[in-house]
Amino acid sequence: MTAFEAVTRLGFAARGTMYASIGYLALRSGRTEDAGGVMDYLATGAGGFLVAAMAAGFFSYGVWRLLEAWLDTEGRGKDAKAIGARLAGAGSGLVHLGLGVAAVLAALHMKGGGGGDTPEKGASVALSLPGGEGLLWIGAAIFAGVGLQQFRKAWLLKFLKHLKPEAAKRAWIPWLGRLGFAARGIVFLVIAWLFVQAARSHSSAAAGGIDDALGSLPRSVQIAVAAGVILFGFFSLTEAVYRKMPATRR
Repeated sequence: MTAFEAVTRLGFAARGTMYASIGYLALRSGRTEDAGGVMDYLATGAGGFLVAAMAAGFFSYGVWRLLEAWLDTEGRGKDAKAIGARLAGAGSGLVHLGLGVAAVLAALHMKGGGGGDTPEKGASVALSLPGGEGLLWIGAAIFAGVGLQQFRKAWLLKFLKHLKPEAAKRAWIPWLGRLGFAARGIVFLVIAWLFVQAARSHSSAAAGGIDDALGSLPRSVQIAVAAGVILFGFFSLTEAVYRKMPATRR
């Protein structure tokens, strides 16, 4: 295993820890946090070392996704569908680089590690521009599309092709991914609905991220979705072990 592969696997572990923590807090007490908020929570006491390790993982994961998109290590090709998938991968890479910055700030107990109002700030900027409501509708459509894609992955088990063959033989791994991606799909669809509400009301305060999405759900539904978010976290931890890397693909 190369050093780069090792730190990239650390990135999957960091993502898994983040999602599992977000789901756990919501499941246990109804406390909803976004990625930055949960890292602030984890960074208390000796947890700063954990968050520092997560920062390294997020940075390496982000770089890996950007390189994957640029070099097309998955062999997607150059048609419109492939370009879209590669751009989505690059977007994920940039998001995880941002999570790396948030993790560093949280580990250092510096102000700015949270950023729970980021969706609202983005919606506010959009509304300040000509045609801002239209931008929010576009944002809602993108989030809805991502949510539906999560359901497609869950239904077709498309995530298994990225895992080593021995992983698919373990019956619990497909179900872990299936339930996790389904829960993630629900979260993205709720975020899309929040952006629809922001566009309709011309109010950036109506927009929100994963924390607002979970917080807007009835408690019974929130419990079920939070449990699924935890499962997605566990699936990401599983990916840290079984994910195919370009140097190890078969």
